Amino acid sequence: MSFLKFQADNIFTGTEMLDSSKVLITSHHGIIEDIVDEKDAGENVQKFKGIISPGFINCHCHLELSHLKGVIPEQTGMVDFILNIMQNRASTEELILDAIEKAEEEMIANGIVAVGDICNTTNTINQKMKAKLYYHNFIEISGFVPQAAQQRFDAGLEVYNQFVNFFPNNTTLVPHAPYSVSKNLFKLIGDISENKISSMHNQESEEENLFFEQGCGDFERLYKTLGIDISFFKSKNNSSLASVLEHLNKAQNTILVHNTFTSQSDIELLNSFSKKTKTQFYFCLCVLANRYITNSFPSKVLFNKNLSNIVLGTDSLASNHTLNLLSEIGVMKNAFPFLSQIELLQFATFNGALALGIEDKYGSFKRGKQPGIILIEDLFNSKKSKVLFQNKII
Repeated sequence: MSFLKFQADNIFTGTEMLDSSKVLITSHHGIIEDIVDEKDAGENVQKFKGIISPGFINCHCHLELSHLKGVIPEQTGMVDFILNIMQNRASTEELILDAIEKAEEEMIANGIVAVGDICNTTNTINQKMKAKLYYHNFIEISGFVPQAAQQRFDAGLEVYNQFVNFFPNNTTLVPHAPYSVSKNLFKLIGDISENKISSMHNQESEEENLFFEQGCGDFERLYKTLGIDISFFKSKNNSSLASVLEHLNKAQNTILVHNTFTSQSDIELLNSFSKKTKTQFYFCLCVLANRYITNSFPSKVLFNKNLSNIVLGTDSLASNHTLNLLSEIGVMKNAFPFLSQIELLQFATFNGALALGIEDKYGSFKRGKQPGIILIEDLFNSKKSKVLFQNKII
């Protein structure tokens, strides 16, 4: 049996950085065989400049919104961004499907092998059935009015069931965000998603916390514009995360997305809750989307003792100019210069695989895995990387 052999300035395994004396050996299908010393590798070793890494895991995307690239103005704030999405997301089927296909091609070209994808429609099913990437489909439900919980749940369940027909093991029903899901709806979602991988947009704007803490702010305008009567809502002087945390106790893993205004007290509360419920929480950072929408970044307190729980996402082309985790890494290094190459790459590989529950195949160079192989010529220059080996995902 013949093998493929790769050598570079460094090999990043998913958790550690090896020097140029090591050689990565795989089958012709990209299955990892071993990492050996150069002297034991034999002939036909392909040598490269840069870092060889497992393929990237994009833990948060909205592939179905790809046709909105460049449509929504930047830095409008969260409320106007939401309203713009709702006003502009309708389009022709041809335009939507074409944008989805091109966005997936962009992710593949940028070394992404697996995606946590938010779905409000069935528009991405046909593209995903081509099996070019691994997807975990998060079927998102929203509905802030308690009396409408069953109706909103049933509508989401229709989308969920269509995905389950094709992707039974990697589809989950999930809540949208604290400000858009009622207590009744949280319960319905939690019951059907018990012990699965979940996701929720979390503390993406300062206004979100202000609404839950004081019952005022720009989110009042959101509900008024949408014609939603929120007279039932009573603020409890808690952050948005603290206000809904009790409803997040049933999933195996929950990916909290954005966390732009998550505080140290939120993190401490979350850690305590996690120990009590055995639910594992991951913080997904989408820094380019944060800059696009609110021109703000998460606090560095997120990195205090949480490095193994941080993952990366691109968000959608409605809030980003590219679907490229190297671009996210470059911006993160500038915003958080204390982060090392190893930490940043682990966020994009091994941690992401853990969060999506696919560490048995993706995220690291361990014998028997098929994680994809990428070459990063310059970690902080997104234009200097290429895919060495991209296996078809079965």
